[in-house]
Amino acid sequence: MRLTPTTPFAGATTSRPGLFPCSTLPKRNKSLRVTPMPWRANHGRPYNIIRHTPKPQSVDRNTAETLRIMLRSSPASPVKPQQWTVCRSGAAVVASPPPVVAVAPRTVASAPLRALTTESAETHPVPEPPPLFADDDEETMLASYVPVYVMLPLDVMSTENELEDAEGLRRQLRRLRGAGVDGVMVDVWWGIVEGAGPGRYEWRAYRELFGVVQAEGLKLQAIMSFHACGGNVGDAVSIPIPRWVREVGEADPDVFYTSPGGVRNQEYLTIGVDDKPLFHGRTAIQLYADFMRSFRENMADFLDSGLIVDIEVGLGPAGELRYPSYAETQGWVFPGIGQFQCYDKYLAADFKAAAAAAGHPEWDLPRDGGEVNDTPEDTGFFAAEGGTYLSEQGRFFLTWYSSRLIAHGDRVLDEANRAFLGCPVKLAAKVSGIHWWYRHPSHAAELDAGYYNLGGCDGYRPIARALARHGGAVLNFTCAEMRDAEQPAGALSSPERLVRQALSAGWREGAEVACENALSRYDRAGYNQMLLSARPNGAGGRRVAAVTYLRLSDELLAGNNFRIFRTFVRKMHAGLDYCPDPARYGRPMRPLERSAAEIPMERLLEATAPAPAFPFDAETDMSVGGGLAEAIDWVIGKIEWIFG
Repeated sequence: MRLTPTTPFAGATTSRPGLFPCSTLPKRNKSLRVTPMPWRANHGRPYNIIRHTPKPQSVDRNTAETLRIMLRSSPASPVKPQQWTVCRSGAAVVASPPPVVAVAPRTVASAPLRALTTESAETHPVPEPPPLFADDDEETMLASYVPVYVMLPLDVMSTENELEDAEGLRRQLRRLRGAGVDGVMVDVWWGIVEGAGPGRYEWRAYRELFGVVQAEGLKLQAIMSFHACGGNVGDAVSIPIPRWVREVGEADPDVFYTSPGGVRNQEYLTIGVDDKPLFHGRTAIQLYADFMRSFRENMADFLDSGLIVDIEVGLGPAGELRYPSYAETQGWVFPGIGQFQCYDKYLAADFKAAAAAAGHPEWDLPRDGGEVNDTPEDTGFFAAEGGTYLSEQGRFFLTWYSSRLIAHGDRVLDEANRAFLGCPVKLAAKVSGIHWWYRHPSHAAELDAGYYNLGGCDGYRPIARALARHGGAVLNFTCAEMRDAEQPAGALSSPERLVRQALSAGWREGAEVACENALSRYDRAGYNQMLLSARPNGAGGRRVAAVTYLRLSDELLAGNNFRIFRTFVRKMHAGLDYCPDPARYGRPMRPLERSAAEIPMERLLEATAPAPAFPFDAETDMSVGGGLAEAIDWVIGKIEWIFG
């Protein structure tokens, strides 16, 4: 008896020049078999189990009753046990999905190697060496395969809607393909495509771009970018939202998020206008829905061919589900706490109505949240002792503020589901890794951004629960490369604990999870941290659906940087070559089905009941190298510099 995934591992259908398809991978020693064992704790690390939790049912926007829920604690949602799938006589007996595979922890490097002779077997007859991988072991390692995508440069498309330097891009994509990269991610800018006027979509340049990606044998993750580019960390270009939308804002500035001091942020429309027909007769939700429907109609061939595997839906600034609380354009500097962004007239009226319905018409929006670069203790709202955030009024506000954000994300994802219904894609949403002040009792920076995350209140599980109803949409989390030891002590930061919490939230609630780095880096320590985030318990354990590396550049492709990156990709692939068939590593691309029923907000907020994060290993089991390797990198770099 042996354990197999419920999804049959079909042979690869395509291959890349210079790379073996996964159906022709070298074989592991057949003496090293995987022994099926029931799951149990073994007074240390449990036997590794790959599983996907069932989807929950789905967001009701009832205001008054809903907002009382967060004022009391609720029990955590149970995690349902998974089923085994047993293979008898070589034929899989299909049990209820999802697949479950149990293995003992190990790595590709643990397989013994036999020396090969170049002399004729007829002259020196010797037994044929065993294959490197046994069939079961190959399947086991494929179950630990994490696809790697690389974010394209922000300026790959000009503001005039032209593909920049197509030949140069082709050369770069060939380098990525040669490194075994699975695909690329690209922003599809609303401000470029619908820039000519309401309903006037121009897709020609993006069709050219997608054709280039397809010709180079890469897959594609497309971001529906409804935000402006140019106001966040790492933004090297300026791409505003459509001019005709900004003109509406010139007449009515309250269509934009607004700070307590009245400063407008034009990066993304306030969620207060989601249902306001202010944009030539359309609401903000309708603007987003029409754009996505037009994308589907004009990219149908690329969708049907399987080129596009993910549609990441932009839900706020930087494409992330959050408020624009820490914008560099408004003077923010790390590690400032930021500011609440709900002082436009539409959100202000919404809050007053909610407070009145809850029996407190006297409550107003907070005015003691401090300035954008304050510390928590500089403010009355976030002070650890007696801060407003601990009061009944403060908790009511934070519940309303976070609930409005979750409801917005749920509604836009529902429109995305309608737009791409039947397409073989997954939906995704990005959640920001706001790691500074995580170790302060108030989690001030997270609260300002709309994540009601405190000790005793999980701010990420309700988001994951909302995503899960949309076909298990992917929760893409940032800052996967960051380590606690690298952060300034005064920022009370903990990116490692935050990543553990956010990924665990997705796994518990039945949403797929993915991760990406927040800042470009090329060092081995950063890559090792990303590997740990992607497979926190090593090969055979939980893993993310994909990793996206930010971003493609000449610096990434240069010398030693690229050598380390190639190793990183190989390690993410669990030591295997590129696999062109996602079904073989447990991510079959099925037609998108209609979202499950909408979940009442009170059910979503029950997920705020805290649950411990799943345990992560101290370090990855597939390191790209440590201190000695970095010393060698330094020597190689010097040699390359000396000899040009």
